[in-house]
Amino acid sequence: MKRFAIKIVAAWAMLMGASAAFSHVTLADQAAAAGASYRGVLKVGHGCAGAATTSITVSMPSGFNGAQPLVKAGWTVSTQVGKLDQPYVAHGTTYTEGVQGITWTAKGAENALPDAFADEFVFRGTTPKKPGTLWFKVVQGCVTGQNAWVEIPAPGKDAHSLKSPAARLDVLDVQAAGDHAH
Repeated sequence: MKRFAIKIVAAWAMLMGASAAFSHVTLADQAAAAGASYRGVLKVGHGCAGAATTSITVSMPSGFNGAQPLVKAGWTVSTQVGKLDQPYVAHGTTYTEGVQGITWTAKGAENALPDAFADEFVFRGTTPKKPGTLWFKVVQGCVTGQNAWVEIPAPGKDAHSLKSPAARLDVLDVQAAGDHAH
């Protein structure tokens, strides 16, 4: 039942974000269960004013733990590790430091993502146990210029009104949603 509830929530989130799917960098799955493993797929739909994309840097929001990038052919990947705002326990170990950012960089011009093409950059981690909204700030570097997808709406404001919104992930209490379905 829990897996079914996650699929319903994911489908709802995709429908809600479909209108802006390729106007900026977004997450393929814009909803996830609280306290669960999450596979983040950043969708990049264009370059910077006609210029090819040469790097993607994503900042991990506080509470998103254990982040790991997936390697991408033709690109190098690096992580920025630092002190966590809130330590967490996983498999009996307390972590006070963790990945705070991931950067993919094209290995030369031949591997850059042309402006007219789309691609995906993937990472994984664990969502916070407490439901809420997480914002993944993404900086898209290009041959010339950059797009900083880093704006977060003020409480009560709509992200669609922002020029350069960060990628949104709604962390949901799927157990509670499943309980109400009966």
